[in-house]
Amino acid sequence: MNWLAHVLLSEDKVDFQLGNYLADPLKGRAWESASDDLQRGITVHKLIDSYTDTHKIVSLSKSRLRAQGLLRGVVIDLTYDYLLSKHWEKFTTIPKERFLSEFYENAEKRAPSFPEQPQLLVNNLIKQDRLNKYNSLEELHKALMRIDTRLSPRLLARESASSYIDDIVRMQSRLEQDFLDFFPELCIYLKVHMDDRYIKHWRVYE
Repeated sequence: MNWLAHVLLSEDKVDFQLGNYLADPLKGRAWESASDDLQRGITVHKLIDSYTDTHKIVSLSKSRLRAQGLLRGVVIDLTYDYLLSKHWEKFTTIPKERFLSEFYENAEKRAPSFPEQPQLLVNNLIKQDRLNKYNSLEELHKALMRIDTRLSPRLLARESASSYIDDIVRMQSRLEQDFLDFFPELCIYLKVHMDDRYIKHWRVYE
């Protein structure tokens, strides 16, 4: 899963949400004075990744793109964020615009107390509105092209993230069904690791 899913699949506490977002760039380790909620967010990020990476539906989605490819996992992560944006109301009671506005506002207030690197990461997240970049196939294509700018020339000679857009369009209905089958299972799995008082915005179908 990508950034939007990680922030949504958090307890409704800004430190928890930020830990879930910052886990990758911080390589899964918080700074010494980080709050318990932020550290728990990092832990849940790891749970999301491990569950997703080994799930048969996600593996099926990757195989729908092409038989092989080093970037299939990254492409599915972003595609699932696009599909989460498309089906947002199925999984949460809060309108997406309000959810993002409240998260950005709270994150902006919290960031100045963080060390320099995570503070910069949070400020860039807000400034670039990174959680709101997957609202259409066109925006998804642009996100894939941004991935390409960070790839090594050696990898780009083999494949690019943006080259998958035709596969995504061709298989969109099947990928969409994959996502709609998978995401509720992910929510149910994560629920046991959460405090029920702070996930009332989730729609969890058991």
